[in-house]
Amino acid sequence: MKLVYSPASPFVRKVLVCLDETGQTDDVELVQVKTSPVATADEVASANPLGKIPALIRTDGPAIYDSRVITRFLDARAGGGLYPDARIWETLTLEATADGIMDAAVSITYETRLRPADKVFDGWMDAQWAKVTRALDALEGRWMSHLSGPLDMGQIAVCCALGYLDFRHDARNWRQGRVALAEWHARFAERPAMATTQPRD
Repeated sequence: MKLVYSPASPFVRKVLVCLDETGQTDDVELVQVKTSPVATADEVASANPLGKIPALIRTDGPAIYDSRVITRFLDARAGGGLYPDARIWETLTLEATADGIMDAAVSITYETRLRPADKVFDGWMDAQWAKVTRALDALEGRWMSHLSGPLDMGQIAVCCALGYLDFRHDARNWRQGRVALAEWHARFAERPAMATTQPRD
């Protein structure tokens, strides 16, 4: 199998951590690309018509995407237990919350990186950051017991989302007023699979 990826993407990081945690890293060849919403790499477009990464090219079927589909596939392939039946809806909701944080944070990044300076829309970025803060407050207020429980894909996704906030939006200081979440992140980020998948340009 081949994973079309960029090391800066938090969605890619989810997949890389899943591979590590389920013992499948050696089963996947990494195909690094430079791509963006306004300049889609050929390798990305051929694997995913939506032009997004990650995409997993399989030997026994069509390429699959997005990150949630890939991690579910990889977990099922390995019997990894990252989507436990006993708390599947909580795990999926937590993963969706983390993915929403990533979506909003990546949108802010693109707004300043891809638009000409005179076209940057501050109101759009403020609205995206409001989504992030609401989600972070929900994590702090409602999800700490789940985050502190047995390993699942929801936890991995949240750690990847918070890591991306540190990577691209550190000045916004997501930790302020969220002591429990910050302490959890510091502990979870020490897992080997998290430490070896730090985002980079």
